Amino acid sequence: MTSSTRPPLSSQEAAPGDRLRWWQRLGLQRLGLQRQTVDWRERLRDSLGAALGVAVAGGVGWWLLGGREGALWLAAPMGASAVLLFAVPSSPLAQAWPALAGNVVAALVGTAVYQTLGSGPGAAAAAVGLALLLMFPLRCVHPPGGGTALVAVLGGPAVHALGWGFAVVPVALNAALLVVVAKAYRRITAPQRVHAPPVHDNRHRTHDAAPQDRIGLTRADLDAALRDFNQLVDIDRDALEDLLRQAQAQAWQRRFGRVRCGDIMSHDLVTVEFGTPLEEAWQLLFVHHIKALPVVDRARRVIGIVTLADFIRQARLDPRDPHRFGERVRRLLRATPGPSSDKPEVVGQVMAHPVHTVGSKEAVVELVPRLSDLGLHHVPVVDAERRLVGMVTQSDLVAALYRAQAG
Repeated sequence: MTSSTRPPLSSQEAAPGDRLRWWQRLGLQRLGLQRQTVDWRERLRDSLGAALGVAVAGGVGWWLLGGREGALWLAAPMGASAVLLFAVPSSPLAQAWPALAGNVVAALVGTAVYQTLGSGPGAAAAAVGLALLLMFPLRCVHPPGGGTALVAVLGGPAVHALGWGFAVVPVALNAALLVVVAKAYRRITAPQRVHAPPVHDNRHRTHDAAPQDRIGLTRADLDAALRDFNQLVDIDRDALEDLLRQAQAQAWQRRFGRVRCGDIMSHDLVTVEFGTPLEEAWQLLFVHHIKALPVVDRARRVIGIVTLADFIRQARLDPRDPHRFGERVRRLLRATPGPSSDKPEVVGQVMAHPVHTVGSKEAVVELVPRLSDLGLHHVPVVDAERRLVGMVTQSDLVAALYRAQAG
């Protein structure tokens, strides 16, 4: 047996994982170096937004106070609030109520502590601690509020001369303007993201959860985990749920994405055309022991689908009189002599359309929401020119996922 060694990678060739291990060997991971998951466009957008928010808040304050020398038109902690509002918009700490109420409460507490204890180190510590203690029950924890409380105690004559008014101008004014600008800025500039709904509708109008929500992560699970964690989490519950579901979808795609609809579909299909008589279609369903027939045109493009449920619906079965079901079906299937009829005569008159189809190269995981949430049992498979090439059923999907998992 022979072995060979590969020369070490240069710094230009090193993979991201190698660089990470190099940092770890130096122990620098203990510094809490952030993993960058935000692209440069988002970083630039956040930075410009924060600058715009501070400019508006400071500019309005300057205008209201007439630019007077010594006037406090912008509170220093608003810089930290701007970072949260524009760069971490999914954080519960960066929402409108915490940003406004957290800063105002901290300013009021800081002012009260200064008037009681003065401006020593003990007063500064008391202001921050009491402000945070009040933010919890008021549901307005906002980290820059700690800085606002400190400014109220240690800000010097310019701040102390404002007294209780410090909480109104500049603090409340600055915070309100930052919130308004942040909301408007993100609405105008944020890219549109389509999020899959975390909870799906139950088509059967019962109290059961929809099929996709019966196993896996639920909101109750997430709430219980957050309670057990017993710490503030710097992401909104709904955003966290959406993030976890996207991670689950990525994992499913990695595990099952290599299985395509064309791999599991039925190829030898029984089809009908728009003008196929109802009796002929009914016989095809029973002779071939199937529950659906694709309806195609002369180019084999799918124009509809007819199922047993369509026949039952057209027969107008009365649940209170099941004994007449056979008679109603026979009446539906019996051809009406003459050129006109007051009931459906051909497949095209009872078929369902338009039809949900899937491409032969699509991953089978894409079928899960269509078959579960939309209540579909059969999905026609089409090629690049929209011609029918196969059919996938719920049974096919279950078998495919089982084989992929077992394999």
